[in-house]
Amino acid sequence: MFSTFKMLALVGATGTLVACGETDLERTGTGAVIGGAAAAVTGENVVNGALIGGAVGAVSCSVAPGAPNCI
Repeated sequence: MFSTFKMLALVGATGTLVACGETDLERTGTGAVIGGAAAAVTGENVVNGALIGGAVGAVSCSVAPGAPNCI
């Protein structure tokens, strides 16, 4: 259970960082890299971390349209 909480916290942090891109594709890529790296650091499955991070990046401007770089 603690591992899941740790992963969700990192995904939340990833959500704030995925604004590092001008397009949805760039934000998806940034989210995937950050999510995969966070999963590797915490000992979680890297592929799952990358998928979750990429998904967060892909929807970041849909969820927070006023975020930086959201056009």
